[in-house]
Amino acid sequence: MFANEEIGIDLGTANILIYSKSKGMLLNEPSVVAYNTDTKSVIAVGEEAKQMVGKTPRNVIPVRPLKDGVIADFDMTTQMLKILLKKAGKSSGLSIRKPTVVVCTPSGSTSVERRAIENAVKSYGAKQVHLIEEPIAAAIGADLPVDEPVANVIVDIGGGTSEVAIISFGGVVSSNSVRSGGDMIDEEIATYVRKHYNILIGVRTAEMIKMEIGYAPVEHEEKTMDVRGRDMVTGLPKTIQLSSTEVQEALREILSQLLETIRTTLESCPPELSGDIVDRGIVLTGGGSLLNGLQEWLSNEIVVPVHMAPNPLESVAIGTGRSLKMIKKLQKANR
Repeated sequence: MFANEEIGIDLGTANILIYSKSKGMLLNEPSVVAYNTDTKSVIAVGEEAKQMVGKTPRNVIPVRPLKDGVIADFDMTTQMLKILLKKAGKSSGLSIRKPTVVVCTPSGSTSVERRAIENAVKSYGAKQVHLIEEPIAAAIGADLPVDEPVANVIVDIGGGTSEVAIISFGGVVSSNSVRSGGDMIDEEIATYVRKHYNILIGVRTAEMIKMEIGYAPVEHEEKTMDVRGRDMVTGLPKTIQLSSTEVQEALREILSQLLETIRTTLESCPPELSGDIVDRGIVLTGGGSLLNGLQEWLSNEIVVPVHMAPNPLESVAIGTGRSLKMIKKLQKANR
């Protein structure tokens, strides 16, 4: 009965989301795989594997098989997809046999990278695999009129990359991507703490700091947070207090890269569409767009309205699922 289920997959660097046309969001799990180096077998996938990061014995390694939105480890990605699709089928009560799948790819990805994504999904047993560019999927998920001849500007700040695209008439008019997504923000915070306090902190701690006291360069009431790490001088655990203004300083450079990318994309926009952008503004989506004060900071810097997508974390996955009904139109526009 459900043999031809239609599903959309957002293969993200940080999270994998699976969306079904009939049941809505089926699964949202971190794209992490923990495997045993002795037996070469997968021990855990998703949330369970993420909990193990930085806390595993020597023979168990948690890896992220997707880097910058594309597949870095093909076998691990295939195994992870199989396990997560099974899990999604079980939790929703659907038998996902031979589904029609839409997967999104970063707009700057090469044909080799696209083929790797297609093969990874086909190896699960998909009946048909359609690839759609990530900014288009994000725009569909954010309820933008993608197939109309008006300018839709989408800024998708993901885990591995941030993509800025102007979409009109079902295709990408101009796009740029920069490798400064959420992961890079975490790295910048960890580097700042290491340089200024001589303390080593893990990726998960850096992510907690970003979510709790991370701010874009806007005026705000200062917040503080206790951070635990390893003292590089004594080698012993140590707790320090970090303030939101320090985190703001750590993120200044990476956010100015993002701003530069948005400006470059808007500069290459055809004049006919520029008028639309002034009226309609730009839409932020992706997990990174939830950084405190980012929306306010961007609208001050580029002087056009900046809106947040209704569901920034799930926009791309929702867009891939919804795009099936207009996939032929989109493929015509992108040929």
